Amino acid sequence: MASGQMSRAEALLCSGCRHACHVMLYSDTESKLFGKIPIRHVVLMQMRFDGLLGFPGGLVNPAKETLEDGLSRELLEELGVAIPISEEYHVEACFAPPQASCFSSSRLILHFYVKKMEEQQILEVEKAAASTASDHGLEVLGMVRVPLYTMKNKGGLGLFLSHSFIGNAQSQLVSSLLRLNLVSPTSSALPLQYVLTQQRINYILSTCH
Repeated sequence: MASGQMSRAEALLCSGCRHACHVMLYSDTESKLFGKIPIRHVVLMQMRFDGLLGFPGGLVNPAKETLEDGLSRELLEELGVAIPISEEYHVEACFAPPQASCFSSSRLILHFYVKKMEEQQILEVEKAAASTASDHGLEVLGMVRVPLYTMKNKGGLGLFLSHSFIGNAQSQLVSSLLRLNLVSPTSSALPLQYVLTQQRINYILSTCH
C-alpha cells in the first residue's frame, strides 16, 4: 500500500473524520479520432463549479449510509442516472491534501472507486448528465472525456494533465490509467511534472498522520 494510503476498513475506524467518495467510470471503445487515431478507452471526469477537474462523487456520512450508497446518491445528483456501486470497486482511501485536511479539526478521507462499464452505458451517463442531472450547470459544469492518445503536436493526454485538478484527482487518474494498462508506463504523455507532483503528494500524505 502506497505511503499515506489506508484500507477501507481502516478509514472507517477514523474517529472524527469526514469522508468523500469519488469514482472513475470507464469503458473500452473502438472509436477513432478523425477516423485514424485509436481512442481505445473512454474515461469520464467532470468540470467542477470551481473550474477544477475532478471525478464525480462527494461527501458521504458513514453514520447514516454506507460509503457505496452515499456515492450512488451523489452520482444520481451529478450524473442524473442511478449507477450501482459496490465495495468491490473500492481502490484506495487516503487523507486529503493538507490544504483541505491537515489544518482542520475535522480531517477528510478521500475514497476512490473505479468501475468499468459498457460503452453504451457511458453514452447514457453523458446524455443524462447534460439533460436530467439536478447538479448540471451548478456544482457540475459538464462531463469531460480524458484523451488517452498523444498527437503529433503533443496534444492529448499530456496537455490534459497540465490542467488544474481538485485534490489528488490527477494522481488518482494517472495511477488508475497505469494500473489498468489503459496507457503505457513509458508513454510520452505522462510528463515528468506528474512524477514530481506524485512524489510531493506522497510526502505530504505521509506527514498528515
